[in-house]
Amino acid sequence: MNKPLTANQLSPATVAFQLDGQPIQAFEGESILGAAERHGVVIPRLCHSDTLRSDGNCRACVVEVTGERALAPSCCRSVTPGMQVLAKSLRAKKSRDMVLELLLSDMPEQGHKWLDDDPTQPHGELSQWAQREGVSVRPALRALRRAPTAPDLSHPAMAVNLDACIQCNRCQRACREEQVNGVIGLAFRGAHTQVVFDLADPMGASSCVACGECVQACPTGALMPKTHLGAQSVEKSVDSVCPFCGIGCQMTYKVKDNVIVSVEGRDGPANEGRLCVKGRFGFDYVHHPERLTRPLIRKPGVPKDPTGLLRERHWSEVFREATWDEALALAAGGLRTLRDEHGPKALAGFGSAKGSNEEAYLFQKLVRTGFGSNNVDHCTRLCHASSVAALLEGIGSGAVSNPVKDVAHADLILVIGSNPTNNHPVGATWMKNAALSGTRIVVADPRRTDLSQHAWRTLQFRPDTDVALLNAMLHVIVSEGLVDDAFARERADNVEALRANVAGYSPEVMAPICGIPAETIREVARAYAGAKAAMILWGMGVSQHVHGTDNVRCLIALATLTGQIGRPGTGLHPLRGQNNVQGASDAGLIPMMYPNYQRVTNAAAHDWFESFWKTKLDDQPGYTVVEIMGKCLAPDSDPHKVWGMYIMGENPAMSDPDLNHARHALASLDLLVVQDIFLTETAWLADVVLPASAWPEKTGTVSNTDRTVQLGRQALTPPGEARADLWIVQQIARGMGLAWNYEGEHDGVASVFEEMRQSMHAAIGGISWARLEREGSVAYPCLSEDDPGQPIVFHDRFPTPNGRVQLVPVDLIPANERPDADYPMVLITGRQLEHWHTGSMTRRSGVLDALEPEATASLNGADMARLGVRPGDTIEVRSRRGELRLMARLDEGTAAGSVYIPFAYVEAAANLLTNAALDPFGKIPEFKYCAVSVQSAGATNP
Repeated sequence: MNKPLTANQLSPATVAFQLDGQPIQAFEGESILGAAERHGVVIPRLCHSDTLRSDGNCRACVVEVTGERALAPSCCRSVTPGMQVLAKSLRAKKSRDMVLELLLSDMPEQGHKWLDDDPTQPHGELSQWAQREGVSVRPALRALRRAPTAPDLSHPAMAVNLDACIQCNRCQRACREEQVNGVIGLAFRGAHTQVVFDLADPMGASSCVACGECVQACPTGALMPKTHLGAQSVEKSVDSVCPFCGIGCQMTYKVKDNVIVSVEGRDGPANEGRLCVKGRFGFDYVHHPERLTRPLIRKPGVPKDPTGLLRERHWSEVFREATWDEALALAAGGLRTLRDEHGPKALAGFGSAKGSNEEAYLFQKLVRTGFGSNNVDHCTRLCHASSVAALLEGIGSGAVSNPVKDVAHADLILVIGSNPTNNHPVGATWMKNAALSGTRIVVADPRRTDLSQHAWRTLQFRPDTDVALLNAMLHVIVSEGLVDDAFARERADNVEALRANVAGYSPEVMAPICGIPAETIREVARAYAGAKAAMILWGMGVSQHVHGTDNVRCLIALATLTGQIGRPGTGLHPLRGQNNVQGASDAGLIPMMYPNYQRVTNAAAHDWFESFWKTKLDDQPGYTVVEIMGKCLAPDSDPHKVWGMYIMGENPAMSDPDLNHARHALASLDLLVVQDIFLTETAWLADVVLPASAWPEKTGTVSNTDRTVQLGRQALTPPGEARADLWIVQQIARGMGLAWNYEGEHDGVASVFEEMRQSMHAAIGGISWARLEREGSVAYPCLSEDDPGQPIVFHDRFPTPNGRVQLVPVDLIPANERPDADYPMVLITGRQLEHWHTGSMTRRSGVLDALEPEATASLNGADMARLGVRPGDTIEVRSRRGELRLMARLDEGTAAGSVYIPFAYVEAAANLLTNAALDPFGKIPEFKYCAVSVQSAGATNP
């Protein structure tokens, strides 16, 4: 990195030197370029970028240093005491002008720059600097222009035109050093040198993961997004936050004619300008022709068919268009009638982790004050509920202790049950950067993932044996005297009980169970305990088990016994899956907690919210996602039977386990109201469908996996009669008899935030709406306006009643369903890099669906050979709940005896197979383990 440095980022030490005869001060270690720019002296540069390592290869930034024969590249030359620099000397300017002219002479006459194009500056930064410096190309040089090359248009997202390449090397540094993908390089020699992808492959045939960092780095338009080719000037640039995973990358939408034409990464705290393929190229789903633009009401007599949810159907076969007044009257009136007839337990609501904090807060408030129960949940129940349960129990907080980027301060990183290069790609770049700097990465997972290429050790343990592996590591730490005794004594309870429990879990006993050699377990445990700073990050591979809470209890014990928490480069970090899972949970979109994790059974919290909301509240926890599905099918005599549901932005007809059961439950409701941007599989089963707003069409806050509250701003107007989600929730509330009146711009989003802030004062009390508009993002806890926020927590105490960790010993609990003769293999489900969650958004993105258009099942070569299957063949995968036919994909990272299926494809919905068995504490389903059979369904490859 070589961003311009500021005083608070550097040592207070300064260095005195002269710039063009004037005495000035540079910070210690600062480049000449950076110091000059801080003092108002602008020096041209082309190979330099603030986010990349300085390379000094273009020589457009050279300056004269008194006493030196050669001119010095100012971007990568540090200031030294007494140095005399001449940036404006005739010699330096002539050299820089010559570089600009020679490069400009080789450019195609038509420009290729894509961002904020100006016809007078057809070659991007090169044209800009040439104009600023008064440089033009002499005809004699233009005549020597290099021979043109054909553009490479093989990639769905990006265009390559090497005619415009100046070989500044920014794309290579962005690919190899920033994103650490290793695709772009330089090949050949002399005048034939050129940028290549892998072994000079077409970009579309290379191993490129389409992060687009090279596009953002390119100064001339040699690399461009296909959505923004040529001289497409934009009308406005709007700052927002990525709507996909929980990393929370900041971005800027480039908009023309109410259409997003491209996206740039922004210098946010989580991403520093980086994006992945979804964030950079997955934005066009908002413009898809299947967007809902008018309210829909199910036609009389049209049955709810849970078996006919394929997206090829036309909405008019099932629904008719309606006015907003009619749809809202039917939705709110119907819900109110069911509540009045059957009691407050008769209704339930699923909110969304894809929307804003304000929407989540209002939605849970509606269920609690309007429906009359705590039957409200969202997708956290399907991803990290067990993590939150264990963290609340053990350390008093369900949030992360350290941000992802803190891996830069770690000596060792343990990544378990997570595939960050696919699920959190920008987060993975920080891990890969750390590895390049010498940090040891340990990857523990039943699948060998891409991050293993950068790992010091890979522990490919057998599925379902997390506790065996982790207890064996704890055994080593206890038995070999590696416990941080002072930390354990002063900051933890139940240490002796844990010591006694792990005594029987030696690596030698656990090795045959988990499949990792005993000596490797010992080596990794010693390395973790002995590191100056070690950090644990995990994903749904840890949480989505019937023993998911136990898995996380073990991770808490690892960090606690070794004192690896409360300092930079240490701690516990459950990587959040969706963009606002953290914020939606914080805001109370869960059945047993009010906002800020205050239990509904806590009398003081219950009374406070009754007073705050001026409404009688239920004092018993509501039902969770999977439990609600069961209650939808309960007999009419059950007083807790769920008769009606309101679902905002969730798609349980694709995301729930045992989908046949879940879809049957949804179809059995007397009234289902769905609020979404597309006719999702869940919406096909609705009685009323309300057209909502996509993320770029709204203003609101989200909280990322790092506990950072970030402001997203509206860039587009919703299509047709689609309305902001916040407006719709308020209309439903009014129809339920609630006198809500949140006034202000964007349907009162600021006033909703301020109310939410009051109910979550211990977390976000210092984050006002005005502060967010000013700063854009603030980490919590933040208790006052002058508090900068606390990215790292638990320095000296934990937010438990006594300030100490509550350790919980655990034993082996097997999966609910084990392989047998009929179902001899194990199914693991998850995500892909290009697709996200149920695919309702990403599969409607042209670029993303072009990159991964077909459902696949990954098997290793040995299993393929045993089954008589080749890559590309169709296979049939069966469980006790359903069957799928899909394409076989060779993946040697998938262990023998297991099969991996992404769950984003409605035509081959993985959750038709998965088991609804629940973790008893987190009430999360066991998505990551069920027994299946696999067989060939016929060859499709010649």
